[in-house]
Amino acid sequence: MYFPTTQWTLLARASLNGESSARQALEELCKKYWTPLHQFIRLRGYEETEAQDLTQEFLLHLVEHSTLHKADRMRGRFRSFLCGALVRFLSDERDRRLAQKRGGAVEHLSVERENPLLAVPEATSVIFDREWALAILENALATVRQEGESAGSKEQFAVLRQFLPGSVQTPSYEDAASQLGLTVPALKSELHRMRRRFRAAVRQEVAATVSAPHEIDEEMNHLQAVLMDKGSDLGEAKKPAE
Repeated sequence: MYFPTTQWTLLARASLNGESSARQALEELCKKYWTPLHQFIRLRGYEETEAQDLTQEFLLHLVEHSTLHKADRMRGRFRSFLCGALVRFLSDERDRRLAQKRGGAVEHLSVERENPLLAVPEATSVIFDREWALAILENALATVRQEGESAGSKEQFAVLRQFLPGSVQTPSYEDAASQLGLTVPALKSELHRMRRRFRAAVRQEVAATVSAPHEIDEEMNHLQAVLMDKGSDLGEAKKPAE
């Protein structure tokens, strides 16, 4: 089975002055998952501007200190590692600020001082996983959208997208078919094709954050459970309005 070079392999080599492929891998992943990191920080009580600054500082810290090189990628998913590392980064930041208010200094306890996969509270993990799952969906949708627009079917994507997770309102099959000038059976065929491509895009996103092929299905099942809690389902198209 073909398995692409895992992000873990590249990211473990990422550093500020390291090889370009590793830096690019980290930059790409950080760009994709900026939102779950930022939203997680916001949910912990930080104001918008402050949360943006902390998100940027955290990502820069990962590169400057080669934090990923010190992580054991066989002991968990990248998602789990990133959550643990962020929790410890915020804890260190809180300690630093408290010390400044008291006029004293405090030893900086970096996120790599211990395995970031350990001792992350379950409630904290659930919050991060929810944001992570939403980011996975958005990235997969962006991939399908770009493919559709490149093929000249921008209007078709706009209509069919309403049947995928995350849409606010879903039209009837008849209305959607009428908008596209298709028969209902033809519409359903196109929907089936898009759903299949969307799920493949989700799988590609997940594959970039695990260390071995067998972990993909496990991670897909986990994200499916998270999305089901939010009322979304990767496996079935949304039911149209009656």
